[in-house]
Amino acid sequence: MTRPDPALDKHEQLVLDHLDEDKLVRDLATLIRVPSVSGTPAEWEVQEVAAGILADAGAHVDLWDIDLEEITADPWFPGQEVERDRALGLVGTLGGSGDHDPTEPAGLILQGHLDVVPPGDPEAWAGSDPFSTELHGGAIYGRGAADMKAGVAVNLAVAAAVNASGLQLAHPLAVHCVTGEEDGGLGGFATLRRGYRGQSAVITEPTGGRMIIACAGALTFRIEVLGKSAHGSLRREGISAFEAFLPIHRALLALEAERNADPDPLFAGRELPYALSIGRVEAGDWASSVPDRLVAEGRFGVMLDEDPRVARTHFEDVVNQACLDDPWLREQRAFVTWPGGQFASGRLDADHPLIDDVRRCVLDTGGAAPPVRGEVYGSDLRLYAGIGGIPTLHYGPGDPRQAHAPMEHVSIQEVVDVARALVVLAVRRCGVREG
Repeated sequence: MTRPDPALDKHEQLVLDHLDEDKLVRDLATLIRVPSVSGTPAEWEVQEVAAGILADAGAHVDLWDIDLEEITADPWFPGQEVERDRALGLVGTLGGSGDHDPTEPAGLILQGHLDVVPPGDPEAWAGSDPFSTELHGGAIYGRGAADMKAGVAVNLAVAAAVNASGLQLAHPLAVHCVTGEEDGGLGGFATLRRGYRGQSAVITEPTGGRMIIACAGALTFRIEVLGKSAHGSLRREGISAFEAFLPIHRALLALEAERNADPDPLFAGRELPYALSIGRVEAGDWASSVPDRLVAEGRFGVMLDEDPRVARTHFEDVVNQACLDDPWLREQRAFVTWPGGQFASGRLDADHPLIDDVRRCVLDTGGAAPPVRGEVYGSDLRLYAGIGGIPTLHYGPGDPRQAHAPMEHVSIQEVVDVARALVVLAVRRCGVREG
């Protein structure tokens, strides 16, 4: 048993005393070892692993097959970039009325995604298996360690601590485990469409000791530019689609500069909170032929509080104007579509009491007060705050710079520290059932 902390009441101390830090690390390693790359069968396999951990923690487990045909036909579906034959939703609940009705608002939702991006070049992992969970210098390594299986392991450990303590919560504690977050937010969207709601939510994305109350959005775009083919030795006889794309690219860079000229103060220190990035370019089919078609795909940053429809229109207008200003493109207009993930922005009101609640819990468990910031990436925050109407913020273990990086890792001490703070938050937000 840990030494009682005068900042905690008896209920909070009781649950904190039942936080099993060793099991927390073991469960994290177990999750990392499942190579749950987006769109692979391991995506739903890792959900089954997490469901088993929740069941062992005494939670009521709702594990269901997401109807992919129905959910992707929803007019508010946030998009996806990989094909899936199957996807599972997973929610574990403790406390409350005991009816396990999704529409009974949880006092607190702890949410995290279990899908990961591919590990990339094996050589970048210094000869290690990216899913081997090696330990070095107090950190655990592996794809998904920071983004964000550490956060999910924390959420599972909080539920386990509540159950082990025997404390009865007045309002449900809900743990939402989702997949499909990396390419749009399928899992979070499906969970909300199933009816799950809450009075507050913490998404345990890696935040590096900060509290994230706002996220920019990101829209996946595709631009198709036509040229005219000719033999490479007679290139003036053709029109290179690559060269035709260049004035569009220049116009998009100018658009990026315009949209980042006066960012929200929450993004202080970020040079490009609303980045416009070309991630993939494909042109031509033969080295000695003038390319007659180019396809460019990328992500377009959505500003805070900006309607994604307005952002798309702005982007398309810039492309159309670039075409009007060019003799070739005026007759052969570039074609813009919006496949893949469509992340709106999202934010929590700066004076919402959840912010101070999280800060107090961090301080009361021995941590430093987390600064409040915004982040430049899209996340499920916009779904929970927007579609769900749930006050939501990010606070979780790990450095966000480790996300998608080679040799991804997370500090074990940071994982434990975040778990301690969220254990106390769960008791304070869900309350204790009297009698």
